[in-house]
Amino acid sequence: MKPIRHNNRPVDENYKLWRLAIYSRDEFQCQWPGCKSKHRINAHHIKRWADYPGLRFNTNNGITLCQRHHKSIGGQEDNYAPMFYQIIVARTMTERSRKDHEK
Repeated sequence: MKPIRHNNRPVDENYKLWRLAIYSRDEFQCQWPGCKSKHRINAHHIKRWADYPGLRFNTNNGITLCQRHHKSIGGQEDNYAPMFYQIIVARTMTERSRKDHEK
């Protein structure tokens, strides 16, 4: 298995766990509206890794995107942050509601 890298550097265990948590929450599929691709997915930092070190491993700062959508937002991350946070909140509320109904 190829080691995980970020900006061409090996990544520590915290990043691997964060990435898995994002994928798991998002059911291993792209969260872009209308896209549910499960191929070539990326765990995207909503607030940039370099600019917000305190949010690097916060699961509320991550969303799963397919490679196509991940590339499409390059350099425009701040413009998409509100949409991504809305998606995460809606997903979290749906999950909580589902768990409440299972009780």
